[in-house]
Amino acid sequence: MPAAAKRVLILATDGFEQSELIEPKRLLEAAGIETVVASPKAGEIKGWNHTDWGESVKVDATLDDVDSDDFDALMLPGGQMNPDKLRLEDRVIDLVEEFDEADKPIAAICHGPWLLVEADIIDGRTVTGWPSIRTDLANAGADVVDEEVAVDGNLITSRKPDDIPAFAQALIDALSDETEEEGDATEDAE
Repeated sequence: MPAAAKRVLILATDGFEQSELIEPKRLLEAAGIETVVASPKAGEIKGWNHTDWGESVKVDATLDDVDSDDFDALMLPGGQMNPDKLRLEDRVIDLVEEFDEADKPIAAICHGPWLLVEADIIDGRTVTGWPSIRTDLANAGADVVDEEVAVDGNLITSRKPDDIPAFAQALIDALSDETEEEGDATEDAE
């Protein structure tokens, strides 16, 4: 019996950096991973494309309609506006905490790691992010590095749109590792 497709919850709202949601979503789906975009509001959310408003993305579910138990990983796109708005949403912070407590992969890019700060889950962990938030990350107790992708346990962080291929691949790899571990556990039980 084939394994069910892995599911990634993407949290975003108006002002997400367009490339940091659309491109990783495309790469995940190309790898056979299901993605669900959740937002505080239903309908569509509008991206930010470098210096102006960009494309809209369909919202699949509102924050109140998603449960961390239904997903294998969490993705947090950046853009300055997106995580700044989302960190004021209690449900977003609860979800980040739930994914971390369950040791499920959490992938955050650019300004997305602000949500990891708000959830208080980076103390003593190695992360990266957009240069302007690195002081915030360090002040929250993180070991901040300047690398295209930093993986520390279940946390996957990247700096900027140029890092998207490595960022998406790290999340795909984390989900592949989970599948292999589940397969090993099934074989051991037999």
